[in-house]
Amino acid sequence: MKKIALVLAAALLVVLFFVFDLQQLLTLDGLKAGMDRLTAQRDASPLLLGLAYLGIYIVVTALSLPGAVIMTLAGGALFGLLWGMVLVSFASTIGATLAFLASRYVLRETVQARFGDRLKALNEGVRKDGAFYLFTLRLVPVFPFFLINLLMGLTPIRAATFYWVSQLGMLAGTLVYVNAGTQLARIDGLGGIVSPGLLASFALLGVFPLLARAALGWVGRYQAWRHG
Repeated sequence: MKKIALVLAAALLVVLFFVFDLQQLLTLDGLKAGMDRLTAQRDASPLLLGLAYLGIYIVVTALSLPGAVIMTLAGGALFGLLWGMVLVSFASTIGATLAFLASRYVLRETVQARFGDRLKALNEGVRKDGAFYLFTLRLVPVFPFFLINLLMGLTPIRAATFYWVSQLGMLAGTLVYVNAGTQLARIDGLGGIVSPGLLASFALLGVFPLLARAALGWVGRYQAWRHG
């Protein structure tokens, strides 16, 4: 009953989000149109707006609603690079962890019971190298943010590990988007924020820990063979 209630509550919030057409606010045009009002609210009560922003961002990411990129740009536009980074980093990671925990609570038992034999190798791999795989996924913005949260909830990775690896792995992407948000008036579309070269750099950063771990394992086996 608790699982059903959780699913129904989440579904209701998602339905209300679209019924009231709130997704229009989480677009680049919607953000630009509301900047004067938001800036006035920030100047009048920066702490209150900061807390409201933090709460809304957490809800958006926890429910896997569209608009995380726009929320990140808004953080830079409203709070600047430093405070925007702080707010976005914690809000996105907390929201992602809530989505991860919801997926684990609602779906993991059923999925593992039905496909446990087929997922045995994957589960074992995640137990050993889950942090490295997650770090790679977080560094490369081409992987859907919400999908990573939901799928990782089905694996054996610990929630604490998911949290700190996500926060660390998303810092580079967060920096790019928050910094872009500080120049919001110059942005005409979301496609130009992250260049192919930058995506390649993120991919290399993410793959490096896996390559280093593989290299260390090879060196260890080679030394064992030499002295064996």
